[in-house]
Amino acid sequence: MNLIRMSDISESLQALSTPLGGSSVESNAGHSNMLLLIQLRWIAVVGQITTITVVIFGFHITLPLLDLLKVLACLVIFNIASHLRWHVSRVVTNRELFFALLVDAAALTGLLYLTGGTTNPFAFLYLLQVILGAVLLEAWSTWVFVGITSACLACLSLYAKPLILTTGPITGLSDLYIEGMLLCFAINASLLVFFVSRINGNLRSGAAQLADLRQHAAEEAHIVRMGLLASGAAHELGTPLATLSVILGDWRRMPEFKKNPQLLDELVEMQAQLKRCKTIVSGVLMSAGEARSESSIKTTICTFLDELVLEWRATRPVVVLDYSNHIEQDLPVVFDSALKQMICNVLDNAFESSPAWLRFEAMREDGVLRLVVTDAGSGFPAQMLTHFGKPYQSTKGRPGGGLGLFFSVNVVRKLGGVVHARNLAQGGALVQVTLPLAAISLE
Repeated sequence: MNLIRMSDISESLQALSTPLGGSSVESNAGHSNMLLLIQLRWIAVVGQITTITVVIFGFHITLPLLDLLKVLACLVIFNIASHLRWHVSRVVTNRELFFALLVDAAALTGLLYLTGGTTNPFAFLYLLQVILGAVLLEAWSTWVFVGITSACLACLSLYAKPLILTTGPITGLSDLYIEGMLLCFAINASLLVFFVSRINGNLRSGAAQLADLRQHAAEEAHIVRMGLLASGAAHELGTPLATLSVILGDWRRMPEFKKNPQLLDELVEMQAQLKRCKTIVSGVLMSAGEARSESSIKTTICTFLDELVLEWRATRPVVVLDYSNHIEQDLPVVFDSALKQMICNVLDNAFESSPAWLRFEAMREDGVLRLVVTDAGSGFPAQMLTHFGKPYQSTKGRPGGGLGLFFSVNVVRKLGGVVHARNLAQGGALVQVTLPLAAISLE
């Protein structure tokens, strides 16, 4: 049965023709990486202040302190503005990451210009920025960044203010340049290991989200195809069902049936099942936008669930249906055939596994509607629980099995809800449907 509105088909097809929400996933990963750059910038500011203090007061080397503090003040102001900016907005583009790295390169260039240029062992910090750019940026911007940093390094070798670290001959590890170079290497290596590992984690998370979106898109495409097939089948079934309804009505008025109570009872049952078939066909056509003067139902949660249980119990030979409605505060809502059929699908699957006993519970808590169906059957196989809600995952062993739960999971997901399933320790299985009340409420 069709559980999606055919008016949504064009939207689904349009969504499938886009990059599967990839830009959104990339922006989320970019936001996490931007926050990492802000953290790294604070570490750089603290490290640069510490280094300047040690050089001036520990090694008694003269530095242009006021100019250095001006550069650091600009970097601090930019980082505060970045923190405020990206605390509010979560969409970060490649160009914005590129600009942030350019600011870092400009600050480093200014500091190196004032402290010896390429003769300063901390000039190797450019390598840290280039590697971060290679990890974070797109290919074109990475190469542009390499060109800019290379030009900065070349200019520093020509125009930087000289800085004399030692006045004597090189004496191995006691030489200040060697010590600074070793310290720069340790800083580069430590920061690269720490931050690149976290950046890769963000990128892997983004890739996992993108793979999940692709899977959802494939499932949506499957639903669209099934919806089109169901709509066509409903059109074809409409005429023979109407013919059967007329024939059964004629038979019921014939003396041969009126005189035979057993045949009359069977005829009544046939008409009831035929009516159910017509209701199903009407539901399919209504989902396709071709309803027979029907629309979404404005009702309350308790009224809808109570009537659904009465109708379901009347048309299925279940021995015991333990129905418990724990909703104390009723709520006006809108339900359509898709939601109704979704709940019936879950009940039908439980009934086929456990025809003697079922439990159906309804609860309202924390802004959600929680529906729980419990059976006393054999439970779900482990493989089916792993792929719960995927098409053709069924224990019935018949062609096309498993589509009921597949449709149910996707109807719930389109409303922002979730479906969970698990086996019970005492035997049987439990399926829980959670729907946000905001998606169905009229308030």
